[in-house]
Amino acid sequence: MAPLSIHIDPLFSEDPGVEELAETKEETADSVQSPWRLILYDDDIHTFEEVISQLMKATGCSLAKAEELTVKVHNEGKATVYEGDFEECLRIDGVLKEIQLVTEIKG
Repeated sequence: MAPLSIHIDPLFSEDPGVEELAETKEETADSVQSPWRLILYDDDIHTFEEVISQLMKATGCSLAKAEELTVKVHNEGKATVYEGDFEECLRIDGVLKEIQLVTEIKG
């Protein structure tokens, strides 16, 4: 009886998930560093004046900018009202939600 010989293919001897893990780490780092966006959605509850006032309070923007964003939300159904740091997105989001405006944070 001949002895049993085993051939190990070097391609299978390495951990197959190492490259995938490295790519995932890079993607995660990119998403943390990429700017965050706060999106405001249109609703049939709030008046233009309420939204304008709350945008100015939340973002510190001018009356003209708040009016521009409010019209965009009304006409397009949504608008990005802030882009930048995640913590600032959360702060602004909290102010907008004081009057139950509908928002979403995307990164």
